[in-house]
Amino acid sequence: MSFPKPARNNRKWRMSSSIQDVAEEAGVSISTVSRSFTRPNLVSAKTRERVLAVADKLNFSLSRSAVALKSGRSLRIAVLMSGHISLWFTASVIEGLNEVFHAEGYDISIFQISSIEERQEFFDTLPVRRNADAVIVVSFDIDAKESAQLASVGVPIIGINAVKPEQRGFAAAVNIDDTQGSRLAARHLTVLGHRNIAYISTDRGVSLSFSVKNRFDVFCDCCRKEGIEPQVVVCKVDGNGHYQIGDVITQLMSLHEMPTAIACQEDGIALPLLFQLERNGFCVPGDVSVIGYDDSTYTHDIGLTTIRQDPVEMAREAAHMTLDLIEERELETAFRNVAAQLIVRSSTARVRR
Repeated sequence: MSFPKPARNNRKWRMSSSIQDVAEEAGVSISTVSRSFTRPNLVSAKTRERVLAVADKLNFSLSRSAVALKSGRSLRIAVLMSGHISLWFTASVIEGLNEVFHAEGYDISIFQISSIEERQEFFDTLPVRRNADAVIVVSFDIDAKESAQLASVGVPIIGINAVKPEQRGFAAAVNIDDTQGSRLAARHLTVLGHRNIAYISTDRGVSLSFSVKNRFDVFCDCCRKEGIEPQVVVCKVDGNGHYQIGDVITQLMSLHEMPTAIACQEDGIALPLLFQLERNGFCVPGDVSVIGYDDSTYTHDIGLTTIRQDPVEMAREAAHMTLDLIEERELETAFRNVAAQLIVRSSTARVRR
C-alpha cells in the first residue's frame, strides 16, 4: 500500500526546510539566499528582506558551519581573563560581551590566563589554529610581539581595562580612568581629615601586570603629596578566587595603631571587610572609614562609599568595537577612557578628633 506524499509547502509535515525551498519560494537563486545570510552587503535590502521573511516562514536557518565556511570566519571570540569567573567584575564583563556577540551569531571562548608563560602559549598557538576572529584581553598586559603575531594574520586585539593598550599593540580598548578614580578616593579620605590610612591590595602570586596596580600607585602618590604614607596590607586570594579577609583583619589589628580609614582595591574586599570589622568590635564609620572601588552588587544596600565603574557597559562597547574591526569598519574612537565617579554613602565620615 502506498501513501500520498505531503504537499511541498505543508509545514505540518516538515520540521524545517532546505535552502532550495527558500530560494524557490522567494524567487531567487540558492547563492542569493546564502549571501543574504553571510554577505548581506552584496544583496539589495529589498531582496534580503524577502529572503529572510521566507526563511522565517519556512523555519529555515543556515548552519553555523556553512556561515563560517562561506565567510571564512570562525564566528568565535577569544576572551583572555585572569580573574575567577565568579568575581563580580569578570562576570559583568562576560554578561556584556555575550549580550552583543550572541545576537550577532558569535560564540565566546574564555581562556583563564594565570602567567606570562600561559599568555605566550596562547599567542603562539592561536595564529596556527586560526580558531578566533578576534581576541579580547581583560585587565592585564600583553607584549607588543604577541599583538604583532595576531596582527600578521588579521586578528584584532581589543582591551577592557587593559594595561597601556596604545603602547602594547591593541587595536582598540575601553578603560576605566583608574587615575581619576584613585585620586577621587584619596582626596575624599584626606578631605575628611584622615591621616592614618591603610590600602588593601591583592597579590595573586602571578607574573602578569594588572590594571588594578595603577589604582594602588596613584592612590599612594596622592596621599604622599599630602604628607601621608599609606600602610599597605596585602589580601591573599585562594584557589577559588575567595579573598582571605580574616587574614586582613589580623594584619590590621597587628599594626602599631589601627588606621582611621581603609581604602580597598575593589568592593570584593571592602564588602566582607565591613562585616569583619564590625564583628571585631569596630564601628564603621565611627572608628574607621572604608571606601571600595567598583560600585558592585550590594554596595548600595550596605551603604559602601566607592568609586563607580560599569563593566557591563564597557564590555558592550568593546564588543561593538570588535565587530567593527572584524568587518573592517573604521572606529570613531579606538581608545576610550571612561570617567570614574565617587559615590559617597555611609561607610566614610570625618575622622574623630
